[in-house]
Amino acid sequence: MPRERGEKVVATNRRARHDYTIEDTYEAGIVLTGTEVKSLREGRASLVDGYAFIDGGEMWLDAVHIPEYTEGTWNNHAPRRKRKLLLHKQEIIKISHRTAQGGYTLIPLKIYFSDGRAKVELAVAKGKREYDKRQALREKQDKREADRAMASRRHMGE
Repeated sequence: MPRERGEKVVATNRRARHDYTIEDTYEAGIVLTGTEVKSLREGRASLVDGYAFIDGGEMWLDAVHIPEYTEGTWNNHAPRRKRKLLLHKQEIIKISHRTAQGGYTLIPLKIYFSDGRAKVELAVAKGKREYDKRQALREKQDKREADRAMASRRHMGE
């Protein structure tokens, strides 16, 4: 069987970019059981409520939903269990200093397979206020309308 190449995205957290201001991103490996890997390969996962935290010098991912593997037996995994993340010690120390500043949190942006290995992209992020979200939405709509106006002008000139 040939080894997997490239990147295959399983799940993304689209809501994260709306709710948070992303400061830094990190790639981490995930410690998974066999049925979790099989479930991910089917493209099933949800990052909506997920977050990461540091406990005893180790990084953990919690509240990420990987549904039970349909072909699994009695030894299937729990869908929302704590999963250990694999990062270098220096990265964990650096991240812990950032989150200790206050107002910062660790959220998963996407789960993917990189050359056959399950990875998670973590972000050090700061929560947006409600008015910041409205402002971002308004800017996005204004840009879309401006682009539409420019496109219609181009078509009128032809």
